[in-house]
Amino acid sequence: MSKDYYKILGVNKGASKEEIKTAFRKLAHEHHPDKGGNAEKFKEVSEAYSVLSDDSKRQQYDTYGSAGPGAGGFGGQQYQGGGFEGFDFSGFSGGQNVDFDLGDIFGDFFGGGRTSRKKQKKGRDIQVDLELNFSESVFGAEKEIRLTKNSKCKVCNGTGAEGSSSMQTCSSCGGQGIIRETKRSFFGPIVTEKVCEVCDGSGQIPKHKCSSCSGTGISKKEESFSVSIPADINDGETVRLSGAGESVKGGSSGDLYIKIRVRKDSLFKKEGKNLVTELNIKLTDAVLGAKYNLKTLDGDIELSVPAGAEFGQILRIRGKGVPISRDKRGDLLVKLNIKIPSRLSKQAKKDFENLKGEGL
Repeated sequence: MSKDYYKILGVNKGASKEEIKTAFRKLAHEHHPDKGGNAEKFKEVSEAYSVLSDDSKRQQYDTYGSAGPGAGGFGGQQYQGGGFEGFDFSGFSGGQNVDFDLGDIFGDFFGGGRTSRKKQKKGRDIQVDLELNFSESVFGAEKEIRLTKNSKCKVCNGTGAEGSSSMQTCSSCGGQGIIRETKRSFFGPIVTEKVCEVCDGSGQIPKHKCSSCSGTGISKKEESFSVSIPADINDGETVRLSGAGESVKGGSSGDLYIKIRVRKDSLFKKEGKNLVTELNIKLTDAVLGAKYNLKTLDGDIELSVPAGAEFGQILRIRGKGVPISRDKRGDLLVKLNIKIPSRLSKQAKKDFENLKGEGL
């Protein structure tokens, strides 16, 4: 009797290879015997996938069905009941019959395919907040950070060995640093590897454990770090110190991430590479012009307000802004606010009325 492979996988006849592969993934996970599934159903969906994933077999199947033109089964293969001995799995190991990656589909069934690679251990990353004033965020600064973390033991230098005690081969892994395990499966023996927990993957253990860290190679202590904060850093940005995170035996240290918090300034704010500030001037000074003492991040300077200045007018002071390079900086933009008096003396009111009569 002809089998409907499309129906078995739950796909349409015009399904793409990717759709067929996705459908097979789902059904293989559902019916795999090692996951408590139905072995016969698993064999059936595997048979369907081996045909529909191969262009030539699929074309032959679409023409003749699963019963022709080979004897006893599709393409001359005999699919016997009661096991997998009659099923051709050559395609699952990279053969030409099936475009199929065993590790890709069944990797999670056996801990990562045929073998799992030894991964480099790394200590935990740490994040701390660092507050800067506005000037430090503009020009950069040297700051010191103190924190308590897991660090390499200073007594044994991270080896875990007491004094000059030598290291010896780990008996658990035979000095390999990994433990190999073989699991039986429908595809034959599957070899998996994991890092040896006794020696943490180093293959060596101390003859006598360090009394300071009890052989762990790690001790918790307070450390200080000098951090160079770059110029023109913004609130919320992060500076990374590679290897300044927590240490771990048999691996590399994590990283230290420093999140910047910038205190707002009452006088200045940044707009790109320019600094912006405001200056309140008297009405008469706006009309006649005047000189004002102006605060900048470089110190106080004298600013000349031109006669006839307008409300909201911007005065530009070049080279007093944010550093762009070693020899170049943005500008300081000064926005003028003209103070209008709320009360006038009789004489002042009379003077303004005279000015009004002159068209001013």
